[in-house]
Amino acid sequence: MPEQGPRMNGFSLGELCWLFCCPPCPSRIAAKLAFLPPEPTYTVLQPEQQQQQQQQEAGAAAGAGTPTGSGTCSLHLSERADWQYSQRELDAVEVFFSRTARDNRLGCMFVRCAPTGRYTLLFSHGNAVDLGQMCSFYIGLGSRINCNVFSYDYSGYGVSTGKPSEKNLYADIDAAWQALRTRYGVSPENIILYGQSIGTVPTVDLASRYECAAVILHSPLMSGLRVAFPDTRKTYCFDAFPSIDKISKVTSPVLVIHGTEDEVIDFSHGLAMYERCPRAVEPLWVEGAGHNDIELYAQYLERLKQFISHELPNS
Repeated sequence: MPEQGPRMNGFSLGELCWLFCCPPCPSRIAAKLAFLPPEPTYTVLQPEQQQQQQQQEAGAAAGAGTPTGSGTCSLHLSERADWQYSQRELDAVEVFFSRTARDNRLGCMFVRCAPTGRYTLLFSHGNAVDLGQMCSFYIGLGSRINCNVFSYDYSGYGVSTGKPSEKNLYADIDAAWQALRTRYGVSPENIILYGQSIGTVPTVDLASRYECAAVILHSPLMSGLRVAFPDTRKTYCFDAFPSIDKISKVTSPVLVIHGTEDEVIDFSHGLAMYERCPRAVEPLWVEGAGHNDIELYAQYLERLKQFISHELPNS
């Protein structure tokens, strides 16, 4: 690696020269630009672990009996998860493990917040958060737009094993898609793919290969290099996350949401993605919103409700 010096878009002058004279593989770019897994804010106890914990709590008193596990995994949140609901809502959140094609253990979460709703969001969250931190948001969002929410942690995030990488992102969402379909019997016509920020990368990749009810892209990026170097006009062989080249293959309806003052992924990314969508619906450009506050604007929920309840079939 080149020596450090004055920086431009997160790269030093030496790194810029190194980037174009000796281009790295996409995984190096992906790691540099995207992945910031937080310290896990939750744990998941499998049935046998729950039983061991119960035995330890019960002690070794004679005649105390042997506690039995429930047969399902249990979710335990730390204070940093900032849980905003009661134990009753927490008990309704189902967690389990799946396995990806790249042999990573994948932490999955199913939030039943809309028993009468037709649709389930397959939600790919943003960077620097995990399922523990997102859990309260999922309950609030799903209950307001009448959708259940299925989500997962990327490899290297939360309780998921492995390391974050572009290839793992695609394998992760594939495993989540299969788990949602096989474990819960949700058919593709009832699945809405929702990606936020870095989560739009696996969302677009999956949507380019499978048709579903709809796709929602919340603060999407065109590609990794285009985030670091806004003047990039084409996709190089060493670029990462080339969503701009995949979006034209998405045949499902697509709703693009972006803040006009996004300081992380410029608004131009959302606009370009929208313009490339074959079946784009009316987008939501949130005037004055940045990268992490779109949900605080009233038009966010209003547009989602309109899209799901009136623009998609609900029969």
